[in-house]
Amino acid sequence: MDQTRPTPHDSPVPRTAEALEARDALAAALSQAGIQLPAMDIRTPWADDRKAEAQYALVHLGVCSAPVALMLAAVILKGIGR
Repeated sequence: MDQTRPTPHDSPVPRTAEALEARDALAAALSQAGIQLPAMDIRTPWADDRKAEAQYALVHLGVCSAPVALMLAAVILKGIGR
Protein backbone atom coordinates (compact mmCIF):
# COMPACT_ATOMS: atom_id res chain seq x y z
CA MET A 1 0.00 0.00 0.00
CA ASP A 2 1.34 3.44 -0.96
CA GLN A 3 1.86 5.39 2.28
CA THR A 4 2.63 8.66 0.47
CA ARG A 5 -0.77 8.92 -1.16
CA PRO A 6 -2.81 11.74 0.39
CA THR A 7 -6.14 10.98 1.98
CA PRO A 8 -9.09 13.41 1.97
CA HIS A 9 -8.16 14.37 5.54
CA ASP A 10 -4.61 15.28 4.48
CA SER A 11 -5.80 17.60 1.74
CA PRO A 12 -4.60 21.20 1.95
CA VAL A 13 -7.89 22.30 0.37
CA PRO A 14 -10.16 23.90 2.97
CA ARG A 15 -13.11 21.69 3.78
CA THR A 16 -15.69 24.14 2.48
CA ALA A 17 -13.88 24.45 -0.86
CA GLU A 18 -13.69 20.66 -1.07
CA ALA A 19 -17.43 20.35 -0.41
CA LEU A 20 -18.26 23.05 -2.97
CA GLU A 21 -16.14 21.22 -5.56
CA ALA A 22 -17.90 17.94 -4.77
CA ARG A 23 -21.33 19.59 -4.94
CA ASP A 24 -20.54 21.16 -8.31
CA ALA A 25 -19.16 17.88 -9.72
CA LEU A 26 -22.25 15.99 -8.57
CA ALA A 27 -24.58 18.67 -9.96
CA ALA A 28 -22.79 18.50 -13.34
CA ALA A 29 -23.00 14.70 -13.46
CA LEU A 30 -26.68 14.76 -12.52
CA SER A 31 -27.33 17.44 -15.13
CA GLN A 32 -25.76 15.22 -17.82
CA ALA A 33 -28.20 12.50 -16.73
CA GLY A 34 -31.11 14.95 -16.99
CA ILE A 35 -31.57 15.25 -13.23
CA GLN A 36 -31.60 18.43 -11.15
CA LEU A 37 -31.62 18.66 -7.37
CA PRO A 38 -32.42 22.34 -6.83
CA ALA A 39 -31.75 22.35 -3.09
CA MET A 40 -28.14 21.12 -3.26
CA ASP A 41 -25.88 23.07 -0.94
CA ILE A 42 -23.13 22.56 1.60
CA ARG A 43 -23.42 22.57 5.37
CA THR A 44 -20.64 23.27 7.83
CA PRO A 45 -20.56 22.97 11.60
CA TRP A 46 -18.76 26.13 12.63
CA ALA A 47 -16.60 26.29 15.71
CA ASP A 48 -17.34 29.00 18.28
CA ASP A 49 -14.82 31.21 16.48
CA ARG A 50 -16.40 31.60 13.03
CA LYS A 51 -13.19 33.04 11.63
CA ALA A 52 -11.65 29.58 11.72
CA GLU A 53 -12.17 27.13 8.88
CA ALA A 54 -14.82 24.49 9.57
CA GLN A 55 -13.47 21.07 10.59
CA TYR A 56 -15.56 19.46 7.86
CA ALA A 57 -18.32 20.24 5.40
CA LEU A 58 -21.15 18.10 4.11
CA VAL A 59 -22.82 18.15 0.72
CA HIS A 60 -26.52 18.57 1.43
CA LEU A 61 -28.65 17.10 -1.35
CA GLY A 62 -31.96 18.47 -0.12
CA VAL A 63 -35.30 16.90 -0.90
CA CYS A 64 -36.64 15.76 -4.24
CA SER A 65 -39.90 14.56 -5.73
CA ALA A 66 -40.72 10.88 -6.18
CA PRO A 67 -40.12 11.04 -9.97
CA VAL A 68 -36.66 12.55 -9.42
CA ALA A 69 -35.85 9.87 -6.81
CA LEU A 70 -36.87 7.19 -9.32
CA MET A 71 -34.67 8.82 -11.99
CA LEU A 72 -31.74 8.79 -9.54
CA ALA A 73 -32.33 5.12 -8.78
CA ALA A 74 -32.45 4.27 -12.49
CA VAL A 75 -29.20 6.14 -13.23
CA ILE A 76 -27.43 4.47 -10.30
CA LEU A 77 -28.63 1.01 -11.29
CA LYS A 78 -27.61 1.61 -14.90
CA GLY A 79 -24.17 2.70 -13.71
CA ILE A 80 -23.63 -0.50 -11.76
CA GLY A 81 -24.74 -2.63 -14.68
CA ARG A 82 -28.12 -3.87 -13.54
